[in-house]
Amino acid sequence: MTPHRLLPTTLISLLLLAGCAATGPGPAAQADHRAQSSPAQTSSAQDVAMLERVSWGVSGGSVRQVQDKGWNAWLRTQLHPGKAALPPAIAAQIDAMTISQVPLEQLVISMEQKRKESAGVMDDMAKQQAQKDYQQELNRLAREAATRSLLLDVYSPNQLQQQLSWFWLNHFSVHQGKHNLRAMVGDYEANAIAPHALGKFRDLLGATVHHPAMLRYLDNEANAAKRINENYARELMELHTLGVNGGYSQMDVQELARILTGVGVNLGADTPKVKPALQSQYVRRGLFEFNPNRHDYGDKQFLGQTVKGRGLAELDEALDRLSRSPATAHFISGKLAQYFVGDNPPAPLVARMAATFQRSDGLIADVLQTMFDSPEFRQSLGKKFKDPMHYVVSAVRLSYDDKPILNAGPMLNWLSRMGQSLYGRQTPDGYPLTDASWASPGQMTTRFDIARTIGSGSAGLFKTDGPQPQEKVAFPQLASALYYQALQPGLSPATRQALDQAASPQEWNTFLLSSPEMMHR
Repeated sequence: MTPHRLLPTTLISLLLLAGCAATGPGPAAQADHRAQSSPAQTSSAQDVAMLERVSWGVSGGSVRQVQDKGWNAWLRTQLHPGKAALPPAIAAQIDAMTISQVPLEQLVISMEQKRKESAGVMDDMAKQQAQKDYQQELNRLAREAATRSLLLDVYSPNQLQQQLSWFWLNHFSVHQGKHNLRAMVGDYEANAIAPHALGKFRDLLGATVHHPAMLRYLDNEANAAKRINENYARELMELHTLGVNGGYSQMDVQELARILTGVGVNLGADTPKVKPALQSQYVRRGLFEFNPNRHDYGDKQFLGQTVKGRGLAELDEALDRLSRSPATAHFISGKLAQYFVGDNPPAPLVARMAATFQRSDGLIADVLQTMFDSPEFRQSLGKKFKDPMHYVVSAVRLSYDDKPILNAGPMLNWLSRMGQSLYGRQTPDGYPLTDASWASPGQMTTRFDIARTIGSGSAGLFKTDGPQPQEKVAFPQLASALYYQALQPGLSPATRQALDQAASPQEWNTFLLSSPEMMHR
C-alpha cells in the first residue's frame, strides 16, 4: 500500500482522537478571534454555533431560516412554536403508522386481549406461536414510536421543541421492556411529553403522573392502602422534581406513597365495583384510573404540611407543592443547563434560571430564554460533546437537509450500537448527560463507522424494508454552499487540512462527519 493511501487513515485517527475531548476554542471563540477583521463573518459563525446547540444540528434549511429571520426572531419561533409543517413524504410515513391511527386506549385493550388469548391456547406449539406474535406486535409498535420520534427530530422545523421532548422523555424516563410499555411509549412521548415540553413544568409533571406508561413502569398500579409501594413516590421526588438533595425525608417518601394509593391503570373495558359511599370519587380517563377502594384516606404530613385525606385531589396538592418548590426550580434549571451548556454549569447561571423558574411559575420557555441570553451559554458553544442521539440526528440533518429518508432503521441500529436507544434505559434515572459518558474509544470507532457509511451513500436510509424494497440514490452532497458559507469558517486548520487531502468525495464526506467539530455542539 502506498504512503498516499495510509495518510487518510492517519488523519481519521487524529480526528477521532481529537473528538474525544473538547479542547481549544469553540466556534464562538473562533468567531470572536476573527471579529477584528470580519464582523459580518463573526455574526454568521456565532449564529451557526448557536443553531448547532439549540437545534438537533445544522442543515441547509435551518441556516437559511436563521439568515432570513435573524437569530432573535428565529429563537422566538422556537421557544413558542406553532404546528410543525413536515415534508409531505415524512408526514405520510407518520400518518400511516398504527400509533398515529389507533388511540392508546383502543390499542392497549386490543393488545391485552391478544395476550389473554395467547395464554389460553391449549396446544403448546400454537401457544408458543401466539405468544411470539404478541411480542412481535409489541416490538413493531415500539419501533413505530422510535421511528416517528427520529423523523420529527430530523425534519420538524420546531427543533427546540424536539430537543426538549427528548430531554423530558429522558428526565421522566420509562423503559419499553417492562410489561406492555412498548404499546404505550409512542403515546407517552406524543401526548404526555411533547405538548408540554416548553410550557409550564407543573402541566408536564401532571401529564407524566397520569400516564399509564409511567404508572406501570414505576409500579404505582400496585400501590394500595395497607400494601404501600414506594417506588414511584421516591423517584417522583429524587429524579423528577426536588432532586436527591432536595430536602425531603424518608417520611416524605412514605407519605407521598400514601397520597398516590389508588392511582393506577385499568387495561380492560370493565369498571371495578366501588363501595357505594366512594362511588363519586372513582375516576377513569382512558387507561388512567383512580380507584377509591385502594386509597388511603387518612391525613398525611408531606413536606412539613398537612394534606387532608380526600382522594385524588390530594395528588394535585402534592404536585403543586413539588413543582413550586425552590429545590425543584434549582434542580430542573441545573439539569437543563447541564444539557445545553456543560457538565458543570456555572452556579450563577443556574441561580438566574431558577429565579426565572419561580418568577414564571415554571414556564420552561422563559427559563430557556434566560439561559440562551446568558454570556455563559455563548462561551460554551462548540464545547459540548454530542451524545449518540445528537451525533446520529445531526449527521443525517447535515447530510440530507429536507430530503425525506425512506427508512429510519439504520438510525435506530446506530443508537442501539452506541447504547442510547430510544426508550431503552432500564433504570429510571435516564441516560447520563455528561460528556465523559459518551467519549470512549469504542464510541468513537462506532461514530467513524457511521460517518463512513453515510459518507459513502450506503447507509440504507433510502431503501425501504419488505419483500420488494425500493431504493433511491442517496449520495450526500456535503461539499455544498452550506459548507463553504456557514461551516468552513468554524473549522480548525487541522480539519481543513484533512479535508484538503481527501482522495475522493466519499472520503471527504467521511472526514467531515468524523471531524472534532462534528463531535461537538
